[in-house]
Amino acid sequence: MQNPVSITGISSISPLGCTPKEIWNQYKNHSHHITFEAFGDQKTPIARLPESGRKKIEKLRTENSHYAALDDSVLFGIFTARAAIREANWEQEFNFGINMGSSRGATYLFEKYHKEFLETNQSAILSSPTTTLGNISSWIAQDLRSKGPEISHSITCSTALHAILNGIAWLQSGLSDKFMVGGSEAPLTPFTIAQMKALKIYASGQEEAYPCQALNLDKTKNTMFLGEGAAVACLERGVKDQAVALITGIGYATEPLQHNISISTDADCFQDSMKMALSKIPLHEIDAIVLHAPGTVKGDLAEYNAIKAVFGSDIPALTTNKWKIGHTFGASGILSIELAILMMKHQEYISVPYIKPERVPEKLHKILVNAVGFGGNAVSILLELPSQK
Repeated sequence: MQNPVSITGISSISPLGCTPKEIWNQYKNHSHHITFEAFGDQKTPIARLPESGRKKIEKLRTENSHYAALDDSVLFGIFTARAAIREANWEQEFNFGINMGSSRGATYLFEKYHKEFLETNQSAILSSPTTTLGNISSWIAQDLRSKGPEISHSITCSTALHAILNGIAWLQSGLSDKFMVGGSEAPLTPFTIAQMKALKIYASGQEEAYPCQALNLDKTKNTMFLGEGAAVACLERGVKDQAVALITGIGYATEPLQHNISISTDADCFQDSMKMALSKIPLHEIDAIVLHAPGTVKGDLAEYNAIKAVFGSDIPALTTNKWKIGHTFGASGILSIELAILMMKHQEYISVPYIKPERVPEKLHKILVNAVGFGGNAVSILLELPSQK
C-alpha cells in the first residue's frame, strides 16, 4: 500500500445487535446466536437478527413508501450506512463514493417473485429494480443523498473485503477523498439454504452446544450455517485524528479451480494474499488473525495450513466469529473487520470457547483479517491501532 487509509466509522447489524456496546457485550460471552427452524421438512440452524434489530429494520421500512418494496439486504445496508456516517461525522458530507456488495443480493424478493411467475406466468412490476444487485448501493446513495460513484458487486464470500480494496483504489488514485464500503446479506430463505445443503457443507439440525465448529481442526463433518447481517465502514485517505483503525496492508489472490467450491489443501490463494498484505512487516508483529473459517472441514484446515506456511512457528492468535453468528456470505469479511477493531479498541482478545488457544496476545496492535469466496478469491486486510502510526 502506498499510504495508510483511515477507517473513521464502522457500523453493523447482525445477530449480535446493532450498537457497539451490545455487540461487544455479546462477543464477550460464550453463547452463540443460533436458532433451529424448519426449512422444508428439515430442522435447520440459522442466525437471525435479534428482535430489537428486526424492529429497527421494520421501522425503517415504514419511513418511506419506496422502502416498503425493498429487500432486507437493501434495508440492512441503509440502516448500517446511516449509523456509519454518524460515527465518521459525514452527516453533512455528500461527496463520497459507495461500494456495497452482496453475494446473493435480494434473496427473499427474488424467490418471492419467481414463485409468483411460476404460478401466474407474469412478473410483478417491481421485480426487476428490486432484485438487481445494484439497488443496494443506489438506495444507500438515495438515502444519504451522496453525489459520488455508486458501485455494487458480488465476489461471493470475500465481497465486503473486495469492496475495501475498491475503496482504497479510489482513494489512492486521488479520484475520491472518502469512500463508504461494506457488504449486506439476507440469505435466510428456502432456496438459498437448499443450495448450501446440496453442496453438503451445511451443518446438521442436531442441537449441540456449539453447532458450528469453526476453527476446530479435528472435526469430521461440515458445520457451516448461514446468518444474516450487514456492515459498513467509512474510509478516508491518510491518517485521520478520528480514525478508529488504520488499514496499512492489503493483499489479494486467486487460485486455479479444481472444483466450483474448491480450495487447495494449503490454500495457495491465502498464502499469496497474506504475504502481499504483510509486505515487509515482521511476522512477530502480527498479534492476531481473524480467520474466514466458515466451519467446513476442508476450508478451515486449508486456511490454517496457509497460515502455517506463511508464519511458520510464529503463528499469531487465531479467532473467528462464525461459530457465533453464522456465515453471512458477502458481509462476513467486514463483520470480521469489526471484530478486529473492537478487540483493538478494548485491548481484549475474543477466543473461540470450544478451542484452547495456542496463543493469547499480550497486546492487540496489528490484526490480519482474511476472507475467501467460491472461486478461490482471497483477500487479506492488515489493521493497526491509529496510535501505532
